[in-house]
Parts: sequence; C-alpha cells; structure tokens
Amino acid sequence: MKIESVDFHYLSMPVIHDIGDGSQDALLVSVRTDNGLVGWGECEASPLVTIAAWCCPMSHSACKPVSASVLGQKLETVADIRRIHDLVRANSLDLLQADHALSGIDIALWDLLGKALDAPVFRLLGSERAYPKTAYASQLFGDDAAATFAKARRVADAGFKAAKFGWGPYGRGTVARDADLVHAAREGLGADANLLVDAGTVFGDDVEAAALRLPALQSARALWLEEPFVSGALDAYARLAAMSGAVKMAGGEGCHHAHQAISMIQHAGLGFVQIDTGRIGGITSAKQVADHARVHGTRFVNHTFTTHLALCASLQPYAGSAEDSLCEYPCEPSLLADSFTTSKLLPDADGFIRLPEQPGLGIEPDLAALEKYRVDVEIRVAGKTIYPNFKPIP
Repeated sequence: MKIESVDFHYLSMPVIHDIGDGSQDALLVSVRTDNGLVGWGECEASPLVTIAAWCCPMSHSACKPVSASVLGQKLETVADIRRIHDLVRANSLDLLQADHALSGIDIALWDLLGKALDAPVFRLLGSERAYPKTAYASQLFGDDAAATFAKARRVADAGFKAAKFGWGPYGRGTVARDADLVHAAREGLGADANLLVDAGTVFGDDVEAAALRLPALQSARALWLEEPFVSGALDAYARLAAMSGAVKMAGGEGCHHAHQAISMIQHAGLGFVQIDTGRIGGITSAKQVADHARVHGTRFVNHTFTTHLALCASLQPYAGSAEDSLCEYPCEPSLLADSFTTSKLLPDADGFIRLPEQPGLGIEPDLAALEKYRVDVEIRVAGKTIYPNFKPIP
C-alpha cells in the first residue's frame, strides 16, 4: 500500500487561557493509504506552525516541506516507517517545526500499519506483552497551599497511588512559599503515595535557585524534581543531581529529537527520562530513547498532558518494559481533550493503566464530538492556496 493523503485537523477550545495546559488545542493527524485504511496521530505542538511545516514551499535541498518525504511512499513493513522517518529528517533538516509534524505522522503510520497487519503497535515494536503502568495523576499546583492540598486529596480519594504537581506558582515566589506547596501536596496525598514535582523549567539554568528548593523536596520525600531547567542545560542538571540525594532529576519532554534525549541520559544525571511521542519524532524516536535508557539504567516515563490518543501512543515505546512502571496520566483535561476519543484508558482498581490489545493503537478519535472544536485553516502563498480551506475529517 502507498500513502495517498495526510490531513491535519486543527482543533481548539473557544478561549485559550495563559496557563500551563497544553490540552486547550490540538492537532489531529490522519494518514490514508490507497487501500482505504486510515491511521491516527497527534502532534504536541502549535497547530498552525506545524501545518505550515507540512506544506511550506521548499527553501533549499535540506529545507523541504514534510509532505515531500511522505506522500506516495510505500507502507508495508516497520522498515518502511523508519525509512520515511529518516527521509523526513534528511529532507527537512533545516525546518525546525518538521520534528513536530513528523511526530503526529509517525504515530499515525504505526497505527495504520498495526491495523493493516492486525497487530497492536507494541508488538510491532518487538514487545510480546504490554506491562501495566502505575498511573500518576498529572496536574498543576494550586494557587496556594490550601488549593494544592485540596487537589492532592481529590486524586488520593480517586485511588491514584502517585501524583505530580507542577507549574503554577512554583519557583515564582519565595522558597518558603514553594515549601508550603510541596508539603501541602504531600499532606493531601498521604504518606504512602509517590509525590512528583514539576518545576516547568522555571529556573532556566540557575542551579543555586533550584538547590534552595531541595530541602523541602527531600523532607516531603518527592520521588523526582522534573524540568528544573531547560532541556539543553545539561551541566546544570548534572550539578543539581549531584546534590539532590534521593530526589531524582527528571526531564526530556522538551526534546524533539532522539539524540537530544540521549544526550540528557548520558550527561544530565537523570533518574527518569520523560518523552512525548508528539514532540520527539513519534513512536519511532521514542522507542530509540527507551531502548537507550534501559541500557544506561535510566527509567523511562511517558510525557502526556493532553488526550487519550496521545496517552496511548506514548505508552507503546516502553510497554514491554516491566521495570519502567510509571505512567503520566492527564487528570485535568480540557473539554476538548476529554472528548477526544471514543474510549479512554482508565486506571483499574489497583491504579494501573493497561494498553488495548486491538490492532494499531487500539483507540480512535471521536469524530462527531470533535467537529465543534474544528478551526478552519487556509494558507495562501503568492495568491495560491497551498493548504485547503476545509478538509472533512475522513
């Protein structure tokens, strides 16, 4: 079979708020082959910029639109996905948003091939079974300690055995205020649950400022401090890791290429590497990072704060690893994200997430529910429409 069409579907809430919630809009990708099969993926990126990467005019031989490397390509084996993946990387080397466009396309290709071969994606990746993952409730810090405590109590009462609190006011006020937030989260969760803290890169590369937060994290027995710094600040990560004791460094969600994540594994002192299939280059790149992490003794965790389609895709690369047992679970989705799919990956009575055994990803977008979130897009260059004004969801 050959790739006949790739369509991007820009979806958005009516109002976008200035908060750290990436579920307020979405870019759904559909890939169709000449035999009528359709695969689905999702990009974790600015939708309009990513659509432009798909269809923009060529600037030179290493700055071609992503479409030039995908349309018309043969898709029959896993090797074909990897070949297309490498072709996009080579032909769009200088097109920075190409990585995000590739991510959604790559996910859709794995979904489509799994449907064609009647196999779940994790089996196509070489895993005989998908191990259950402990879901950690992923949410923003409350505006203050009382609000954070209430959030922690809600997820504990819901049965979550782990929870992460991030962004919001953390790192933007005093050290004492941050300590209050962390201790409120621990008190609300109880003594036994895993507590995870996400600084949202707020410290840039300021090791001293981040280090001031370590005593509170240590006394609250936080499992990790996530993204204290930007992804490229390898030395800052390594320096903080050397003084953090039992609090591990976590990071990697900002990586949009496997080599960036591998550099973090090797040089940043990470205890956990967190990969978003919607950014890294899709399932293909995420699997490369998961394999590298396993060899180097770094724990692999998905990054997902949006939809259950993204969640399902993000679990495939490490489904076969029993040791990598945590799973980020979005528990504060927007209405758009909450209605994204016809089914959801819900934690069981023990707090575990289990992947579907159906062919492909085993999860489908809810096309009827998404229709009201569609944003009309047209891109014109020199008077010519290069991206259609309206593409019906197939």
